[in-house]
Amino acid sequence: MNIELKEITIRELTNNYEDNEEGGVKGYNGQLDIRPPYQREFIYKDKQRDAVIDTISKDYPLNVMYWAVREDGEFEVIDGQQRTISICQYVEGDFSFNGLYFFNLPEDKKEQILDYKLMVYLCSGTDREKLEWFKTINIAGEQLTEQELRNAVYSGSWVSDAKRYFSKNGCAVYNIGGDYLNGSAIRQDYLETTIKWISGDKIEEYMAKNQHNPNANELWLYIQNVLNWVKVVFPKYRKEMKGIPWGTLYNEFYTQSYNSQEIEKEIQKLMIDEDITNKKGIYSYILTRKEKHLNIRAFSDNQKRESYERQEGICSVCGEHFELNEMEADHITPWHEGGKTSADNCQMLCKEDNRRKSGK
Repeated sequence: MNIELKEITIRELTNNYEDNEEGGVKGYNGQLDIRPPYQREFIYKDKQRDAVIDTISKDYPLNVMYWAVREDGEFEVIDGQQRTISICQYVEGDFSFNGLYFFNLPEDKKEQILDYKLMVYLCSGTDREKLEWFKTINIAGEQLTEQELRNAVYSGSWVSDAKRYFSKNGCAVYNIGGDYLNGSAIRQDYLETTIKWISGDKIEEYMAKNQHNPNANELWLYIQNVLNWVKVVFPKYRKEMKGIPWGTLYNEFYTQSYNSQEIEKEIQKLMIDEDITNKKGIYSYILTRKEKHLNIRAFSDNQKRESYERQEGICSVCGEHFELNEMEADHITPWHEGGKTSADNCQMLCKEDNRRKSGK
């Protein structure tokens, strides 16, 4: 890896700046790719963006940036994309700072900003070396997520197309699934979640296999199928439906038939059951019938003590005597048969018998 330190003025950086869907984000007279395929969307908030302009206006030094030198002699930003876009957008007049747009400034102040010198390291080497640099130096400011790093390692036509559906503010997946998925599109959460589902949690393997595919149609069709299935099986939306591992459930249960009306009646009943402490888990329970998803309310210490004293320390199954700390509370009438977590439905069993019963 060869590294050269170079001074670049803001005037040079912003020359022929453009930001559009077709050409991407370019600067430095079209020679600088400000947002290569592996880079994130612009995520700076107003305060962060203003801090960059404030630093430049006061002629204070800005942190060094890193550009990679491509084989064709042009450049791409390795580190400094957010600062670079902030600078370019300000000079272009996209936002104001301290109540003034760039075009409102006196000529001498404009010249001071345009003549400001940015310190840029130009890095030449193989793609792998440049990506290692990208991961190594991106340790300040907005930290990269695991998926953003994966996008860097497996950059190519597939990632570029996948980001079109999954990774932009107001993207297609947000429009159809924002109420069902955790995280944000811009930080690659939607993309990571969907790849995890379709690959069975083998994200890197899936991305490596698809890296050079011309499009991400398979992934886009998959998430549509998942969300359509969810909306058919559970047509009434509740806030608890956000963040459930829908893809994992879809993979296992999508071939089965369900009566959505009967399911809704059961959900209503479960939602008002005070023994269920994890309402979000109702949806997984409906499909798997595993009570662990519901976190059934545990018996209180007082209820355990009351039952223990009533039984005089005798296990209801084996008939042996145990100390209280050697026993566990159990529902006499199981919860799924209508039994409540109440003192009159509590019995104390020795740990061995309770676990044997729970394992049936």
